[in-house]
Amino acid sequence: MRLKGRHWVAVWLIAFLAVTWLVYARQTAAIHDAGALIEIRARRANLEGHRAELERRIRTGESRAVLVPRAQTKLGLHLPADSEIILIPLPGNGPP
Repeated sequence: MRLKGRHWVAVWLIAFLAVTWLVYARQTAAIHDAGALIEIRARRANLEGHRAELERRIRTGESRAVLVPRAQTKLGLHLPADSEIILIPLPGNGPP
């Protein structure tokens, strides 16, 4: 069976519409994905800022300026005087 001119036009029209629909679907998905990517990047920036704040708080909490007063008030500890510090050599590290 041989296709006539109007059949070829119909075939090409259907092919054109199918390709157009595929391009449209792909562009719609790309726009959706781009929006999601922007949202994820904003969330990541927010989380990195929160992480930096937490790391700063950890460094502050680990500092001597914070730990010494807490140890003195809560645990009753004090900073040792020079006469209270004793250095103990490790065995086997001395001269032979």
